[in-house]
This record gives sequence, structure tokens and C-alpha cells, in this order.
Amino acid sequence: MKEVLNKRRQEFLADKKAPYIAVLFSGIPTEHFDVNRNFYYYTNLKRENMVLVMAKLQEGMAMSRLFIEPYDEWLAKWVGGRMKKEEATQISGIRQVGYIEDFKQTLNSMIGSLRGKEITVGFDLWTSEGKVNPALKLANELKETFPQVKIEDVYATVSRQRMIKSEDEIENMKVAQEHTRMAIEAMMRHARPNMNESELEGAFDFELKKHQVKEYAFQSIVAGGKRSTILHYSDNNQVVNDGELVLIDLGSSYNHYCADISRTFPINGKFTKRQKEVYNAVLEIQNQIINTAKVGMTLKDLNDQVIKFYEKKCDELGLLKDGKIVQDYYYHSVSHQLGLDCHDVGDRGAKLEPGMVITVEPGLYIEEENIGVRIEDDILITEDKAINLSANILKTVEDIENWMKH
Repeated sequence: MKEVLNKRRQEFLADKKAPYIAVLFSGIPTEHFDVNRNFYYYTNLKRENMVLVMAKLQEGMAMSRLFIEPYDEWLAKWVGGRMKKEEATQISGIRQVGYIEDFKQTLNSMIGSLRGKEITVGFDLWTSEGKVNPALKLANELKETFPQVKIEDVYATVSRQRMIKSEDEIENMKVAQEHTRMAIEAMMRHARPNMNESELEGAFDFELKKHQVKEYAFQSIVAGGKRSTILHYSDNNQVVNDGELVLIDLGSSYNHYCADISRTFPINGKFTKRQKEVYNAVLEIQNQIINTAKVGMTLKDLNDQVIKFYEKKCDELGLLKDGKIVQDYYYHSVSHQLGLDCHDVGDRGAKLEPGMVITVEPGLYIEEENIGVRIEDDILITEDKAINLSANILKTVEDIENWMKH
């Protein structure tokens, strides 16, 4: 893994013109700390208060340095020990490891040594609303202190790299898929009419915990009846009545790599005729997209294919009446990038390339009939075809009904 990380850092700097310095923060301590994914991508480290510096001060000379908190024997007795330098090197492959208290002085010295030259310093400048981003603060400080410094947002370079998954990344995602499969099967087997959505969610959670899985890709959606027509329903606290469908959208993570799966099943284990008609329509186009997705296509191409299919199928289902159109029943896109984040980084307009992992998630949402169906799998784009990473998760009407009999 250290070789993979070293290659990623070298590739990041490959097209950067010297002198160049990139600074990535792992994140500041919070009650529920979650490491910055870009920092993690280049280090495999999950601790707070760390800084990665990747630099090309002269052409042909790339280097990486890591800054961490010093080990504290007393603190270790209370909350566990901080990472030692040799441990950080063992995980990341970075040999030059210093302490965080020396980071700013070291950075200033690097910039100061290049007096008279224009130098670019790259930061991960994106931040969620309300979150503190130390990169923004430091970028402003550097511009005031060193007029020759040009600030760059590294998003484009990092996202370009992260869009193409390596073999180890795919293996991590396969593990997340397998954990999610087991938990979905447990949920379906536990399901009974008049059960609360929270109990269904609990069955999913409990199965993951049984396998020592504590990491989720995102907040689970468990929506019964009419609530299944709400795309981002998150209350998960209502009773699912006999005869209603349950739409689930959930996934676990492994080493921060995500699974993102949607399934729809009847709470009583048996689809009605109408539910089956709608479900099979969604399944048909989902299979079609998986079978036709290939290198050179875009996510828009895939979504256009879904809409074209629905223009005929929705009419056959009796939905396109009284001025209704496809978008009244299907109002999201069919795909997004998947990886270290559920909605992973990358240009949505980019053409598909080998190594990309995307979701395929068509749906139909018929509020007046209390029917919402979404079926979602995660696929890997290869040179000749798409590989369904979640192919082992129950999906056909027959498989779901047979499984829920037990």
C-alpha cells in the first residue's frame, strides 16, 4: 500500500511547475471526527491535526513531509496514544515526519528560500457550510506575508486522480458491498407488516455490528408507503402498513470506501400485481443501463437513455395522463461517482473511463398510488464492459419473495 500512496503523491506533482507546494489538512478535532478524504487518499492516515506537504521546489525533485501531534504518555492513559512518527511512516510511506508545532515555520522557510521566485501553494479550499477549514485561514495568511505566493485550489487535480480507482480501492469497495448485502438480507428477513421503519433500520445496523462494521457511507433511508416517493426521506420513524412497499437507500463503508445500494421490497414479503409492474419496469431499465454503460459515455448519456425508456414505459403503465410527463415520476439522475465519498468527487460531464465506479439508480415515484421504487447498484467501468459490484444483492421480484418466505 505504501507504494500505491507514493505513486499517488508523485502523480499529483507530475504536472505541477516548480516551485510548487501543496498543503492538505486531515481535519481539526471534533466530537465525531471524520478525516478529510483528500488527505486520507494520499496518506491512509485517519487522525486529526495532521498536515501533509507535497512539494516540487525544483524540477525533477518531488518530496513529501508529514506533520503530526507529538506522542503524549499521560494523554495515552486517558484516551489512547497519539500516533508515533515511525507508525505514521509505516502506514503512509512518508519518511520525513515532523511535529505539527513546527509546520508553519517549516512552510515559511520553504517559501522564504525561494525569494524572488513566484511560487504556487495549493490547498483543498472546499468546505461544507458551517465547517471550519484551516486551509482557508492559512491561504489568507500566506498571501499577506508572501506577495509572490499564488494560491491554487487542488480540487481539479485530486478529483481527477480519485475518479480512477486502483485495485486496492476496488477491493475495499467489494468488502463494503458484501457487508451491505448481509445487512440487507437480515433486514428483509426481519421485516413484518406494521413494523416501524426504525426497527427495520435497526435490523440493518445490528447485522453490521455483528460483523464489527461501524462505518456507514451515509445516513440510511428507510421509507415505507407514500414516504418512499420522497427522495431524501430521513425520519425513518413511521409504521409500514401491510401491503406497502419499503424503499431502502443505504450502505456501509470499508476503509472509508463506500457502498451505495437501493432496494425496494414489500413489507409482507409479497408484491401486488401493480407493485410488480412498476418494480419490473424500473428493474428493466436498470439492467439495460448496466449492460450498456461503457467507456466514452457520460452520465448524461445514461440518464437520457432512462428518460427515453420511461417515455414509452410510463405510458404503458397508465401514468402519462392529464398532462403528466416522465419527470413527474422520475426526478433525479441515474448515476453519480462513488468512492471515498458516497457522492464522490469528479466532473459529472466527464466521459466514462476504465477504473471509474458509478451508481445506477433509476426509480419511479407514484405518490397517488403510494408506490416508490428505486433500485441501485454500483458498477465498475472496464475497457470492454461494466461490472456490477453489487450483483450478489437480492434484486428480482422472485428472489426477494423467496428470501422473505423464510
